Amino acid sequence: MAAHLFWLAPLGSILALFFAWFFYHQMKKAPEGSERMAQIALYVRQGAMAYLKQQYKVVTIVFVFLVIFLAILAFLFKVQNPWVPVAFLTGGFFSGLAGFFGMKTATYAAARTTQAARWSLDSGLRIAFRSGAVMGLVVVGLALLDISLWFLILKAIYPVNDGGHNLILITTTMITFGMGASTQALFARVGGGIYTKAADVGADLVGKVEADIPEDDPRNPAVIADNVGDNVGDVAGMGADLYESYAGSILATAALGASAFLGTPDLQLKAVIAPMIVAAVGTLLSILGIFLVRTKEGASQKQLLGALGRGVNGSSIGIVIVSFAVIRLLGLPLGVWLAMIVGLASGIVIGRATEYFTSASYKPTRTVAENAKTGPATVIIAGLGVGMLSTTIPVLAVVVGTILAFLFASNFDLNNVSHGLYGIGMAAVGMLSTLGITLATDAYGPIADNAGGNAQMSGLEEEVRKRTDALDSLGNTTAATGKGFAIGSAALTALALLASYVEELKVGLIRIGRTIIEFADGTTIDTARAGFMDFMRYYNVNLMNPIVLIGIFLGAMMAFMFCGLTMTAVGRAASRMVDEVRRQFREIAGIMTGQAEPDYARCVSISTKGAQRAMLLPSLLAIALPVVTGLLLGVPGVMGLLIGGTSTGFVLAVFMANSGGAWDNAKKFIEEGHYGGKGSTAHKAAVIGDTVGDPFKDTSGPSLNILIKLMSMVAIVMAGVTVVVHLL
Repeated sequence: MAAHLFWLAPLGSILALFFAWFFYHQMKKAPEGSERMAQIALYVRQGAMAYLKQQYKVVTIVFVFLVIFLAILAFLFKVQNPWVPVAFLTGGFFSGLAGFFGMKTATYAAARTTQAARWSLDSGLRIAFRSGAVMGLVVVGLALLDISLWFLILKAIYPVNDGGHNLILITTTMITFGMGASTQALFARVGGGIYTKAADVGADLVGKVEADIPEDDPRNPAVIADNVGDNVGDVAGMGADLYESYAGSILATAALGASAFLGTPDLQLKAVIAPMIVAAVGTLLSILGIFLVRTKEGASQKQLLGALGRGVNGSSIGIVIVSFAVIRLLGLPLGVWLAMIVGLASGIVIGRATEYFTSASYKPTRTVAENAKTGPATVIIAGLGVGMLSTTIPVLAVVVGTILAFLFASNFDLNNVSHGLYGIGMAAVGMLSTLGITLATDAYGPIADNAGGNAQMSGLEEEVRKRTDALDSLGNTTAATGKGFAIGSAALTALALLASYVEELKVGLIRIGRTIIEFADGTTIDTARAGFMDFMRYYNVNLMNPIVLIGIFLGAMMAFMFCGLTMTAVGRAASRMVDEVRRQFREIAGIMTGQAEPDYARCVSISTKGAQRAMLLPSLLAIALPVVTGLLLGVPGVMGLLIGGTSTGFVLAVFMANSGGAWDNAKKFIEEGHYGGKGSTAHKAAVIGDTVGDPFKDTSGPSLNILIKLMSMVAIVMAGVTVVVHLL
């Protein structure tokens, strides 16, 4: 039965990719509107593709060096599985491919969404949402395809009838393809985040505040760069981010299952493929959920949210029911299913909490807007306060979810650590199981935003702009919720990867012939049968070990240093953008009267160059620090680094994302006519608050999700080197 159920994974991937293709071609058949609308869409598309092409050149150079480095470790020093360099390369390739397909779709969909909004609100919603669904389905489809192919290839090379040890080897090798995905994702998130916020800050500060012109006004030289940024940051960046979370959670859980059920071959194989099957079922239910999303003309924000909610909630309810049948058919303990449901519930709680703290429908964001009446300083203070308070519920959700998942999977036996850790991994899989549709609601946001920009720049009738504004406002809420969801999934995935690091240590010791480990008191145990707590004892990983504490401090420091580097990069690029926009207003006669067209390409070029220069240092530091820590401080230092980075990075990411979201929606709340409306003193103060929040929510905060997972992935890949160096 288990062997037959596995084929749901490749089947799910093929169906996801087929429906992504179907929705893409449906969108392409829709009319793009007037010549002016098509021209604006072409500007944005060319800018987005030019940026992505440049980014992929830089990333390719980095990947070449990393593949050579991994090949040297594998073939020259024999401290790495020879499949690792290839797995790393495919992980990065598929992650980049997912971002490319998603962004290509989004740049073609924006003008078509605008044209559809000329007919009805429902038509606009359906084109934007189903185009966003292309991103969601491509991500889950390519991830499941890559995982399924690697599992089949490695299973053919390393037969699993050896007592189960080869399954541990297979799953730990597969984790390393996650490092490739994480590396690509970090470049996409950091580079895209710097690009989009440099353009956004330049467009807002000079256009809205100084020139007093509307958002997306064609007279603003930075307007095309701003629209390009929505795609490179919030489509390609977010897609790559959740691709590696999705793949990482499945791979880490499979590795934990191979270890937890070692000694019971039948259950071990089932535990390994269970996360793949659950993900496949979630993909099929996501496709069904996408078809449920529709609305009526004149729908309120609440009704629009309800329309998206039907699809997401329908898929979530479906996964609860169907996954129960899957777990029972596999013969795994019922606690594994309960752990998965806990993860799904934790994701929903985090999403709702994010919505509460960032939506203008609730008190926290309205309080930020009210503070705008007294100036920028109070707006910034209020936004920081809201962001700090907003960390409470997501942290509690992850804490409670982690405890319950551990207890359910271990049958409430605190000594059964391996089964408990497997439960935490299944919780992460549960949270991401319906990613096909949850990512669609996120990728929908930038498409709706660009559609509104196209309507403004094309000078369309007021009714169209009203509809695109409604879709855009909905997109702001779904984008904020999506960021909270991404952060929560990153925390659970990082916990599962932390446990997987220990499994890689075991494989590393066996690879170099250390089949027996001896403890400080002289007792010994077979390395292959050593459990999680045995390795903690062997490597002296406890809070009284100063090396562990040093590692924790380094991890916490890395989270803040990473944010500092990315925030500073946005500031530098935005400063150049502001100077350029001011120059064009000053030197190109006729811009403000509409008689001359701004030099949009110059602004696109400034953002592109600023992002490419600035993304290298923080990204390479994230790769280098776990390597250096392992070489200098050994396993205790690495464990401390990952714990410090995960805990600090998670809380900091929630704080930054929600502060930025509150500032953004407070500005939009004022623009709706509250506290003086557009052009008022309160509005100008809110724009400054939003400008501060832009790199919080769209650059540094989201990048932290990838940072904590990438450090774990690098530590796992380098575990063999760490083991060898500290045995010399």
